[in-house]
Amino acid sequence: MKSFVTVCCLSFLLGLVAVVESDEDYTEDEEMILSLILQDDTQPEAESRPSAQFYRCTKAVKLPHVEYIEEDSSIFAQSIPWNLQRILQNKHETGKYSPPNDGAKVGVYLLDTSVQVTHREIEDRVMVTDFNSVPEEDGVRVHRQASQCDSHGTHIAGVVSGRDSGVARGASVNSVRVLNCQGKGTVSGALAGLEYIQSSLMSQAIRPVILLLPFVGGFSRTLNAACRKMVESGAVLVAAAGNYNDDACLYSPASEPEVITVGAVNFADQPLSTGTTGTNAGRCVDVFAPGDDIISASSDCSTCFTTKSGTSQAAAHVAGIAAVLLNLNPNSSSAELLQQLLHHSVKQTINPESLPLNHRLSTPNMVVALPDPTSTLTGEDLLCRSVWSERSAAKGLATATARCRHGEEMLSCSSFSQNGARAGERVEERDGQKECVAVNGNGGQGVFAVARCCTGHKAQCQMLESPQRGADAECPPDHQLTGCSSSSSSGDASDSERPLHGIRRACPAKRDVTSYASCCHTSSLECRLKEHDSMGLSEQVEVSCEDSWTLTGCQGLSHGSVVRGAFALGNTCVVHTSGGDIGAAAIATCCRHRLSHKPSDH
Repeated sequence: MKSFVTVCCLSFLLGLVAVVESDEDYTEDEEMILSLILQDDTQPEAESRPSAQFYRCTKAVKLPHVEYIEEDSSIFAQSIPWNLQRILQNKHETGKYSPPNDGAKVGVYLLDTSVQVTHREIEDRVMVTDFNSVPEEDGVRVHRQASQCDSHGTHIAGVVSGRDSGVARGASVNSVRVLNCQGKGTVSGALAGLEYIQSSLMSQAIRPVILLLPFVGGFSRTLNAACRKMVESGAVLVAAAGNYNDDACLYSPASEPEVITVGAVNFADQPLSTGTTGTNAGRCVDVFAPGDDIISASSDCSTCFTTKSGTSQAAAHVAGIAAVLLNLNPNSSSAELLQQLLHHSVKQTINPESLPLNHRLSTPNMVVALPDPTSTLTGEDLLCRSVWSERSAAKGLATATARCRHGEEMLSCSSFSQNGARAGERVEERDGQKECVAVNGNGGQGVFAVARCCTGHKAQCQMLESPQRGADAECPPDHQLTGCSSSSSSGDASDSERPLHGIRRACPAKRDVTSYASCCHTSSLECRLKEHDSMGLSEQVEVSCEDSWTLTGCQGLSHGSVVRGAFALGNTCVVHTSGGDIGAAAIATCCRHRLSHKPSDH
């Protein structure tokens, strides 16, 4: 039976949309009219009535007792959307979205579908470029209605800078069409779009500039390289992690280390999950953002709104917050901006049990937020984050490697193994870049390398190796020790010794073990140790740096228990052990700029 959405002319309906099912048989002419409205070749089945269906009418036709036909749409309570409320840290102004600034100094390039620029949310905020590189739509019955072709891009543009739904409402958005009406594109089209943007920036520089990539494809070395080149030229790239409930490292551009990759969370700050799909996770995700039931502009009409979910929406939030931060510190590099995003984020709010088991340690437990109005953070503060490698092979002396981004300095290197069979870690240099290399031990099940990557140190840093096995790796005079590492060439367990932070700043080594010291020279930097012993039978011991101090190094000191590894989690040094009465200690190296030498604001 066929029915349809109608608006009747009876005054008591007050203009409400009603679903009406007819009680009379249709004539042959009326059946033909219904077919035209449905925009399909489907005819009503013999001896049956028209079945219920929502549609958008584009033809001047009428059915009995119907004055006009309108597609159903959403209505919304007039309060600040949950996603905008969530990213605010200034909670006392309930019902008002008040970011530190509107991002007006920042330009955003949106690589997406086309955009309905006449929508009241983004009118005069979005410029449509003359670039268009999309494949043909699949199938023979694709209706290229403008509202369909603009759907994804319009919604994303509204999240970035919409008048009422946007995060950075002063940021200008430039639309670069690389996705067709079905939301599909090609790697070659994305590459051409990036090349177009590069040429545009060379002819008419926009600084600072953000490129928003709300799409994913299979892993592409070529696409990743093109994104890396854009970052090297000074742009900030923000990408969706993907909605496949999978490892983000398997997709591009999400897997490119120089891109800020964003996963999605729901209202409860838990990973977005919808049936068999959900947000990607893992070490290639940098941060999470709201991505569930996000209200923004709908392309159905110039005043319509709708909700959409996914990591595209999450990435749009991060692009908006990035615009706010760049408005405050326009000279920040992409690496510095990421550190600022992580610094202002809400930590440890995601339930680790909701993440895939093999990604729980390497997935950052951080949800983005706007800067607190009282924040004094500048682009030159000492900020650090942890970068995990993939797990090494399980064979003896197999290695895993972690690297920092361009513009970050590696201030320490540690390792972790689930069963504790690890031969330590060392720091190597390749092509002018430091690498944290973890070594799997005899009988190991694979090992992770964890690099501590920092910005704002403003120091000359070097990694010094002990002159021989069993000897100390010592920093030169006037250098600060920011972290220690050690490795065993035999494949046996390599336990650390307590760092020396007195007159001598050094990393001691046990017999047949090589130690490595990260040493930084600057008059403004000061570092100190904090230590905490495990209590009882605990398999985990932690120690945190105090406010105004930044964790640069993390080590585990065994008192007899097997140390599975040490890594930094935010500003906390976490050490996993085999447990038992003997236990272990967590040793944190905490550094900061001396208050009298703290770098001035930009």
